[in-house]
Amino acid sequence: MIIGIGSDLIDMRRIERTLERFGDRFVQRIFTPVERQKAERRRNRVETYAKRFAAKEACSKALGTGFRRGVFWSDMGVVNLPGGKPSMELTGGALKRLQELTPPGMKAQIDLTLTDESPLGQAFVIITAVPVNLNSGDDNRGTE
Repeated sequence: MIIGIGSDLIDMRRIERTLERFGDRFVQRIFTPVERQKAERRRNRVETYAKRFAAKEACSKALGTGFRRGVFWSDMGVVNLPGGKPSMELTGGALKRLQELTPPGMKAQIDLTLTDESPLGQAFVIITAVPVNLNSGDDNRGTE
């Protein structure tokens, strides 16, 4: 069952200008340590930050809050699953909101796709509620 959908389109030149103007202050405020580490290792650092910025926007829309009601930029981070597939890891107010949206007996799954065609970057997030595996005893709602 889909419980949230969000998308965002970003002009990567905007992130480039923001990085030039605010530098580390912007990066520290918006991105998680994992996101910063990944972006700083890449030659296309601006594109990496821009797509992650768009992913946070898309996720906040899928949560139905935007950046209000206790949901902050640093509460959402793009992570890669073992096979490389991107997903979102939520903490703080974003995780709390996700738990509020997730029906009892279900757990949330966040699917994320990122793409770019310079100068644009795009992110699309779908949050679904899937049944908890009764054999595992797992009744957590949210991401792990």
